Amino acid sequence: MSMTDEENPAQAVAVKGTRGALARFRVLAYIVGVGLLTLVAAMILKYGAGNAGPMAVVGPVHGFLYAVYLVFAFDLALKARWSVKGTLVVLVAGMIPFLSFVVERRVTHKVRAGEKL
Repeated sequence: MSMTDEENPAQAVAVKGTRGALARFRVLAYIVGVGLLTLVAAMILKYGAGNAGPMAVVGPVHGFLYAVYLVFAFDLALKARWSVKGTLVVLVAGMIPFLSFVVERRVTHKVRAGEKL
């Protein structure tokens, strides 16, 4: 009986350490995506309602998490041997609302298939 990549993604990820790097990247992509949406809501509260409190908390937290996202994305890029252009697209994706979710799916599919980005 043969297993698909979704059932056993470890078979599709050949480079040592890539599976762990992909898992870390996926978690941070979702966290940063949700954090960015929270940041947008905090900005609306700050500039639309004059309530700067949430922005004072969410801003620095998102900034820190985005920095961690950059490190994990770059680590995965090195292990999966992405192109410079592909790497830059993934790094920028954490700055555009909803894009980190889309890029995470694309990256997961490409890495599991053993394709370069």
